Amino acid sequence: MSEISTFTSRPARITCSAREFFDFVTDARNFEQFISAEIFSDLKADKDSLSFRAEMLGSVSLRVSEKVMFSKVIYRGENQQVKDFMLLADITNSGSGNCNVTLALQAELNPMLKMFAAAPAAKFLDALVSQMENYREWNRTKS
Repeated sequence: MSEISTFTSRPARITCSAREFFDFVTDARNFEQFISAEIFSDLKADKDSLSFRAEMLGSVSLRVSEKVMFSKVIYRGENQQVKDFMLLADITNSGSGNCNVTLALQAELNPMLKMFAAAPAAKFLDALVSQMENYREWNRTKS
């Protein structure tokens, strides 16, 4: 029997406003800033979706499915093992032109798959928020 599993990143302090972060991550083409060529390949992106290959996951596709102005972005995704999962970004203003972001992965997983997914999901989310914390060009979006 499967249940909804949620893997959450640590909160990240991002050096841009909630609006700038929201505008940046709602354009899927901007995610290539955070996708390492050593781990991911065959990246294809347009404004609303992206796809890539990852070593242990195979082909992954993501599409923007929900946006709550300046506070939340949800990408729906799928791959061979998990037909429906979500990548969520919760965004809050923290003052001084910065924002806080927490990322989460949610998927319906059986207990065995959840056990195998826990460590890679945590590593992926923490690497992603670390790269976001170090990024400084939030106002440069694709055109």
